[in-house]
Amino acid sequence: MNYQTTRKALQGVAFTTAIPFTDNSEKNIKYEDYKNNLQAIEDAGGQLYIPCGNTGEYYSLTHDERVNVSSSTVEAVSTDSVVIAGVAGSTKTVKKLSEEYNSLGVDGIMIMHPDHTYLHETGIEQYYRNIAKATDLPVVLYKRGPEISNKVVTKLAGVENIIGIKYAVNDIEGFSKIVESVPNDFVCVNGIAERFAPAFALEGAEGFTTGIGNFVPELPLKLHSALSNNNFEQARRIRNLARPYETLRAESGDNNRISAANNIPAVKYGMDLAGLEGGPVREPLVNLSGSDRQRAEKYYSEIMDSTIPIE
Repeated sequence: MNYQTTRKALQGVAFTTAIPFTDNSEKNIKYEDYKNNLQAIEDAGGQLYIPCGNTGEYYSLTHDERVNVSSSTVEAVSTDSVVIAGVAGSTKTVKKLSEEYNSLGVDGIMIMHPDHTYLHETGIEQYYRNIAKATDLPVVLYKRGPEISNKVVTKLAGVENIIGIKYAVNDIEGFSKIVESVPNDFVCVNGIAERFAPAFALEGAEGFTTGIGNFVPELPLKLHSALSNNNFEQARRIRNLARPYETLRAESGDNNRISAANNIPAVKYGMDLAGLEGGPVREPLVNLSGSDRQRAEKYYSEIMDSTIPIE
């Protein structure tokens, strides 16, 4: 397995792909529309795709749907692109899914943040080690909270096929300490998208993930280009353009106290606005409220009408 190819891809823009569902009670996956959505990203220059992540509503998919979505991703993008498919659940579940992904031709797996009521730090470390040992695929960690400590990340960074981490916590100091403690070829990715890309880049982030890239792929690609060229003035201008929509995504929505519930429905509505196929979300999420849809329309128009060329 060529780990270097996947490492290099992680240093760019990672498109966390959203899944279009039918607008009825069944909410079946619209696979052909999904492929068309991916083609629009690739036409814009996207080269790294993460299906079956949180933006892809992993926990609302069945096992077979996860396999089929990952298969559709591999089929839709060019052989030069890289696909890192999301996995989560018990060790046995992840091993089985990884085996099936491997047979499809994915280029790596990303292990979602631990979703378990009771955790032990030693057990978390062993969980990742057991999964990595069971596959030849490159493995990417995903940190969304304190359950995965810097100490555990540093230890796991020494495992041959654990090649990087998606760091999705708004903690610059913690991220900086991880960058300083891991091997040079371990790729540290900013996992909280465009709003924080300039700050994380200064602390050593070699790439970042994007959700709004599903409907404005040129924006994160140009942001990454500005950062790669140390043009932080341009990077901040692009970041500021994305910020209102990203702020909307981070909100809880109407009649809800749980943070970031708007995240995925805002991405999907943006896709609808762009003439792609976004569609509804599956429970336990809900679609954007009417007022939030109006805000999304305003922010989307501001991006498209900007004097910063993104097309």
